[in-house]
Amino acid sequence: MTVIVLSGPIGAGKSSLTGILSKYLGTNPFYESVDDNPVLPLFYENPKKYAFLLQVYFLNTRFQSIKSALTDDNNVLDRSIYEDALFFQMNADIGRATTEEVDTYYELLHNMMSELDRMPKKNPDLLVHIDVSYDTMLKRIQKRGRNYEQLSYDPTLEDYYKRLLRYYKPWYEKYDYSPKMTIDGDKLDFMASEEDRQEVLNQIVAKLKEMGKLEDDWKPNLVK
Repeated sequence: MTVIVLSGPIGAGKSSLTGILSKYLGTNPFYESVDDNPVLPLFYENPKKYAFLLQVYFLNTRFQSIKSALTDDNNVLDRSIYEDALFFQMNADIGRATTEEVDTYYELLHNMMSELDRMPKKNPDLLVHIDVSYDTMLKRIQKRGRNYEQLSYDPTLEDYYKRLLRYYKPWYEKYDYSPKMTIDGDKLDFMASEEDRQEVLNQIVAKLKEMGKLEDDWKPNLVK
């Protein structure tokens, strides 16, 4: 039984890889609520006003997801609570949160992480990080077509997206809740190329076997 969490910036392909990976491994996918998130469009309309509310919304849903995932112990999450503070800290750093909101957020996050420490399974087994450049990120954002994510909707999103990418390297280096690995999302287009998709799956399976989470003679569960 294995719990895998994915990470990566907006448009990296986390949801797509979650579906691909869960089918291949025969596990359950956990998807983050985006299209039915009532706060997300408000955030893009007025980031300073809604940054704190959006992050609390995400924190709550990510907490629920990781608790369920660690209880089931056989699944893949397209984003997790371990990545949550990256987004809020970035928004706080650019003046989109008050001191009181920052203190409240981190106190809430600390309490949630403390509760996870009391669970029978405390951490995921593997983090799979999808690393992409700004150009790849932007192409995928454009392709999926959410209006409020487009530069044509708000040109200041260019700075927001580039800043977000800069926050990921130190976050990944500090992440220590589980073993981790990186997928090159520029080189391997696992959404469009079957060959690239298989290469990504091979890399993840090799890591799981190295960790002792899969037997050497394990066979995929994928049904085409």
